[in-house]
Amino acid sequence: MYEETMISVKDVSKSFETKDAVVNALDHIDLEIHKGEIYGIIGMSGAGKSTLVRCLNFLERPTTGTVCIEEHDLSEMSEEELRKLRTKIAMIFQHFNLLMQRTVLDNICFPLEIVGVPKKKAREKAAELLKIVDLEEKAKAYPAQLSGGQKQRVAIARALAMEPKILLCDEATSALDPTTTKSILALLKDINRRFGITMVIITHEMAVVQEICTHVAIIDQGSLAETGTVEEVFSHPKTKAGKKLIYQGSSKDYSLMHGKKCIRIVFSENSSFEPVIGNMILECKAPANILLADTKDIGGIAHGQMILQLPEEEMIASRMIEYLRERRLEVQILEDYVG
Repeated sequence: MYEETMISVKDVSKSFETKDAVVNALDHIDLEIHKGEIYGIIGMSGAGKSTLVRCLNFLERPTTGTVCIEEHDLSEMSEEELRKLRTKIAMIFQHFNLLMQRTVLDNICFPLEIVGVPKKKAREKAAELLKIVDLEEKAKAYPAQLSGGQKQRVAIARALAMEPKILLCDEATSALDPTTTKSILALLKDINRRFGITMVIITHEMAVVQEICTHVAIIDQGSLAETGTVEEVFSHPKTKAGKKLIYQGSSKDYSLMHGKKCIRIVFSENSSFEPVIGNMILECKAPANILLADTKDIGGIAHGQMILQLPEEEMIASRMIEYLRERRLEVQILEDYVG
């Protein structure tokens, strides 16, 4: 499905000089993002995600390495050529960046005005985009009158005004509540499906990646820790950074979790109506401690993960693992797991 390369990042590093030292924000990053993908870039705060996304449109020039958009090397382009290219690479941000003195309709018109689109045509285009983001009734409202989710919908409509090929989303849902986040992600997924726009989602939340992305790259302290499909990386994280992001989920008490004889269960095809863990405890006549649970129901199927602390008696623990595997659950043994 995704054969044509839209974005190619080869050996990209980025350093910043401060008064006292040189900070290496990115260290030899290699990525390939194909046309039509929704590609997630995830990492903890300060990992280098936002620097990387700004290198994708050369708002930040890499210190070394190349960035190509549809095989065009950005480092070889003039400033005028880069400005033209950026009209096809839209961005949305955590804090919306709307013009507070302009109405919703006028905010969407703004990028069209900059490139000289006639006012009438710009307003017609903006009205069409308001339908796409389901905000037709807010055309004459001002940003201060909108909720956070509505502001982000306006920002998305404005980003679509120039009919971009690429949409860069830098922590676009971080300021939103979970319900609003879900609706914005559903909107982005629908836009990707309808228009085929390649999307790059920058986030520190694994739940966002699981909800919307097809592929993911994990950035850790400026380096690329691992890449792959979301399913591959979630099911079999290979690196310490990947395991930390996936195993901890969003738990604020992660550092308080301790356990020996710990296993990770990955749900992907089991009915959400089947009480697998409860039945295991009844069958094996021994307790299990749930250290982490991050599961959700999608169409009656359980998706997500659990981390369980099993009894230290080897025979009982082995029986529990066998029971779970018999029910088509993927079970991973966690060595020396300390949350």
